[in-house]
Amino acid sequence: MSLFSRGESPVSEQQVLDALSTVQEPELGGDLVSRKMIKDVKVDGGAVAFTVELTTPACPLKDQIRAEAETAVRAIPGVTSVEVEFTAVVRPQSGIPDQAAIPGVANVLAVAAGKGGVGKSTVAVNLAVALAQEGAQVGLLDADVFGPSTPLMLGVSGQPEAFEDARGQAMMVPLEAHGIKLISIGFLIDESQPVIWRGPMVTQLLRQFLYNVAWAPLDYLVIDMPPGTGDVALTLAQSLPLTGALIVTTPQMVATIDVVKAMQMFRKVNVPLLGLVENMSYFVAPDTGKRYNIFGTGGAERLAQQQNLPLLGQIPMGASVREGGDQGKPAVINDMPDAYAEVFREVARQLAARVSVLAYA
Repeated sequence: MSLFSRGESPVSEQQVLDALSTVQEPELGGDLVSRKMIKDVKVDGGAVAFTVELTTPACPLKDQIRAEAETAVRAIPGVTSVEVEFTAVVRPQSGIPDQAAIPGVANVLAVAAGKGGVGKSTVAVNLAVALAQEGAQVGLLDADVFGPSTPLMLGVSGQPEAFEDARGQAMMVPLEAHGIKLISIGFLIDESQPVIWRGPMVTQLLRQFLYNVAWAPLDYLVIDMPPGTGDVALTLAQSLPLTGALIVTTPQMVATIDVVKAMQMFRKVNVPLLGLVENMSYFVAPDTGKRYNIFGTGGAERLAQQQNLPLLGQIPMGASVREGGDQGKPAVINDMPDAYAEVFREVARQLAARVSVLAYA
């Protein structure tokens, strides 16, 4: 006896859409149907399948959306199975003049710090790779010209190839590693030689890294900014087509004081602040499991509350994080417990969610 011979009505596509219209997008607000996030609804008897189009492949609430959508559809009389697929379309940043936008790059994210020594480059590298692991198309620009570290951290060497585009403009092909595209002055100079350049020369080089590199297509271009708030950092913040800035700090007071200066720099040039990341939050001894707050505790939490910004994550210290950076193997590809790969991934998801919220605000 078939299901429908017992008096059940066939499930319709409209019933599925009506059910899904009760499921809210947990960060952006509004329901999945009115936000046009439901695609390709298929009904075969009692079997229902559909696709949810997310605003980022790194959505931190994907499991919640799946569970609530399945529950809503299963409540329809006659439904016997529900299959949910996900896709994502990252919305390009808005408010950037056409002449400043980087062709084919949806969002440009600055990873910055008020001072050196807080692990900014480690955070930038691991977040870029983590976003790529989630399915995003990602590039990484090493703008820390006087201390380029991404070639070492990503285990990449060599020189970018060059070509001439359809307009006769010279372009570079970014190198690739761990699923991301990358460019650094470290690929163009002898690593033993210091970079002794004045600010205008650095700015000109970085503009070439933005507009004369074949980045497209990218969902996110992560920029490892120079530390501090000096001339180069300020000029970049003013001239880059930034979606927003992520600020890296450690828990200690001296670091959080300098972070406020970095925040004010971005605010003065109208760059949105995406949030804070606390690096080196604590250390867990591998032999005893005891936690040590080497740089103090609570600094980023207090600062986030004072500045009305989200704290996107707290990353512990771990030998595997340091070793990965030295060996060209980012922590997010390491399965050792003290690599804290999942912590980096969760920070990347929270960052992507913040970018989406800004894009749809």
